Amino acid sequence: MNPSRVEFRAARASDAERLAELRVLAMRPSLEAVGRFDPGRARRRFLDGFVPADTQVLERDGAIVGFVVVRSAPTHLLLDHLYVVPQQQGRGIGAEVLRRVACTADAARLPLRVGALKGSRANTFYQRQGFTLVEQSDWDNHYVRQPRPAG
Repeated sequence: MNPSRVEFRAARASDAERLAELRVLAMRPSLEAVGRFDPGRARRRFLDGFVPADTQVLERDGAIVGFVVVRSAPTHLLLDHLYVVPQQQGRGIGAEVLRRVACTADAARLPLRVGALKGSRANTFYQRQGFTLVEQSDWDNHYVRQPRPAG
């Protein structure tokens, strides 16, 4: 698959339920591995913080293949969610999305922060993309990617 064929569109309030379900599907293997899979909790956690203005829906050939949520803070950007439907994982979509988000952080000269559930394959993904582990909590690893100079 050519990841450049993935299009970004602004999320709408009407996308909330569908994106919550996508999150549950994408997180299920990682949550099951640590004995914390609770689909209702995973859905509620997403829906309670859903802000369409911070969310971009990823589409390919008219179908939703994922979404990304980036929140702005005074000292950094937070990559709060990045999910790709399981059938499309491993095809470069996440890396392309992350490159675009990193360009935004670089242009703003802000670090990009992200958290990943311990034991999740996302940890390796973020490390391959230039993130450095800076903190660990009970369930998550926290990473930062420093802004790259222009040029």
